[in-house]
Amino acid sequence: MEIRKVGVIGCGLMGSGIAQVAATAGFETVVREVAEEPLKKGFEAIEKSLAKFVEKGTLTAQQKDETRQRLRGTTSLDDLADCDLVIEAITENLELKHETFGHLDKICKPETIFASNTSSLSITEMMTVTSLERQRRFIGLHFFNPVPIMKLVEVVRTILTDPAVYDEAVRFAERLGKVPVRTSDRTGFIVNRLLVPYMLDAIRALEEGVGSIVDIDNAMKLGCGYPMGPFTLGDFVGLDTTYYIAEIMFNEFREKRFAPPPLLKRMVKAGLHGRKTGRGFYDYTKDPKNPTPMNLL
Repeated sequence: MEIRKVGVIGCGLMGSGIAQVAATAGFETVVREVAEEPLKKGFEAIEKSLAKFVEKGTLTAQQKDETRQRLRGTTSLDDLADCDLVIEAITENLELKHETFGHLDKICKPETIFASNTSSLSITEMMTVTSLERQRRFIGLHFFNPVPIMKLVEVVRTILTDPAVYDEAVRFAERLGKVPVRTSDRTGFIVNRLLVPYMLDAIRALEEGVGSIVDIDNAMKLGCGYPMGPFTLGDFVGLDTTYYIAEIMFNEFREKRFAPPPLLKRMVKAGLHGRKTGRGFYDYTKDPKNPTPMNLL
């Protein structure tokens, strides 16, 4: 069951980061994208990230070259057939994930472990398109952005996950230099289960006039020691992503604390998604390093 070769599906922000840390940790790694252009863009991001580690002295030039030699890209899922572990890091679309895992189940070795990097979708729902034996080898590996920097990995088991497979996944995360936390397949896992209601409550507080965007952010930074306030964090994560996760969690639990506030819905519909669109709770278009709060109410 020892993991030697790792496959990563998706070479976007998360996929490229996962592929980078796997290759850096000594695993032969193959990352698959749907086309050459996004694959090239992902590898450029990896090169840039590795160069920063060399510049900081946390990686030698030789280690960078060795990492790069262990890493290759492809546009064919079939090139992942001999991997010991395949980690999916594509868009949060259950139908697309079903299609991907269904194909992989037919071509991969019986002992291959399947994992998803999903932050909100059900691992159990994903695994239903695979064989019963594969379902015992299906887990969640939820990394955090930016993957090469963030230490945490949520290792998610379903009610069918083989305990030996689960333990191997935890060891894999440790071999990447990460800190694994064990959790079960319940929407939001640990981090989002606690973080999303906090962020939604901050928006409700803003709607109710409890404080301004800046004052609420400063209160949580200086009063609770958080590295950034809830609105700065929301803009960083992406308000569309936050809204999407909140919708999934509300549909799962039907509890008010998971329901997206009206203001968040309006902002997403208006294209105010945070840093990636230039505007969210703050306006980053003039000075990204010193954004100004938006007038939203």
